[in-house]
Amino acid sequence: MKITGYRSLTTVCEWKRPIGDVNGVIASGITEVPVLILETDVGVEGIGLGGHADIDRIFPALEGNDPRAVTSLYDSMQAHVFKSGHCGSVFGAIGVADMALWDIKGKLAGEPVWRLLGASDRFVPGYASALDGGLDDDALLALYKSWAERGFSAAKLKGGRDVDADIRRLLAIWDVLSVNSRKPALMFDANEAWSRKQAVRHVSAIEEHIDLTWIEEPVRRWDVDGHRAVTEGVRASVASGENLTGLEQFRPFVAAAAIDILQTGSCWGITHFLRVANLARAFDLPISPVGYNGNPVSHAAASVSNHIAHEIQNLEAPFGIALDQEIESGGIRLGDEPGLGIRVDEAAIGARQCSGAWTVPQGPHVRPERAGLRLVPDGEE
Repeated sequence: MKITGYRSLTTVCEWKRPIGDVNGVIASGITEVPVLILETDVGVEGIGLGGHADIDRIFPALEGNDPRAVTSLYDSMQAHVFKSGHCGSVFGAIGVADMALWDIKGKLAGEPVWRLLGASDRFVPGYASALDGGLDDDALLALYKSWAERGFSAAKLKGGRDVDADIRRLLAIWDVLSVNSRKPALMFDANEAWSRKQAVRHVSAIEEHIDLTWIEEPVRRWDVDGHRAVTEGVRASVASGENLTGLEQFRPFVAAAAIDILQTGSCWGITHFLRVANLARAFDLPISPVGYNGNPVSHAAASVSNHIAHEIQNLEAPFGIALDQEIESGGIRLGDEPGLGIRVDEAAIGARQCSGAWTVPQGPHVRPERAGLRLVPDGEE
């Protein structure tokens, strides 16, 4: 059995609302979802969702090999880019290929990946995270009411520029989710917008009104000392790691006790998540995957003992994608389809010729010039 080739296409996620964070907003609410399909000589194909622009750089490590050797192939992909480095978009291609390999492995075994990895329960606890930086208060409440109807009692708000507005909006979400819990869990995501002192001041002001469960990415993703200063300066846990690529980047944070909750981006793949989960477990820390594009890492999250909650950003699948999962009771209920339970309608996607870029100048993937340097947080000086 051999890997023989791949196909790549792009669909879109239609959020039906503006989405974004403190760094910017995509007003159209349409974002691209790249799809990778790995081919084998026995006709079984694996699907990975997420950016893989550098797939040509790592595919030689896969071609001609048995797709069932997933973890060995993961290491081979990293070894293949030894000199040039495996971070950034290369790590994304490795992660998406890794998803597809796990999908193949599950299909060949006739089992969903969650069962293949040893999980006993198909339900993955989650929290609502609506990328809500572009919503006014009325739209925010209407959106989170729809999450409350799905049984959610935990949510994460985007913000970081106006502490009064952040407090008001967090309290409003707390009221909405109170239908499901006497004390909902609230998280806050600053998306690397602050300096360490700005982070402590902003979070401390919020904590005068709200018992935050965690503050996420309060400072730059690589700032070990800054994360440590924040976790020592506020009551809330500090969650971070979704933009770290590889165990070597997590190691200094864990050694310095700078992160309380380790996170991984689902775009980095299943094997990466499992390795970070084991690292976290060795230090009695919980792990939480950042979920999007069909939540493929939820299969791995179901199998680890230190999983705390899976981020769920959207209640609907991308165009042309069918998912064997249900979002209900405040989490993800995975199905029984072999592999990751992802089906792709290539004809529909091809006929529509979808497009929707994240990296527009006003969008959340372009860092503002004055981020972390504003004397007046809600100003544009």
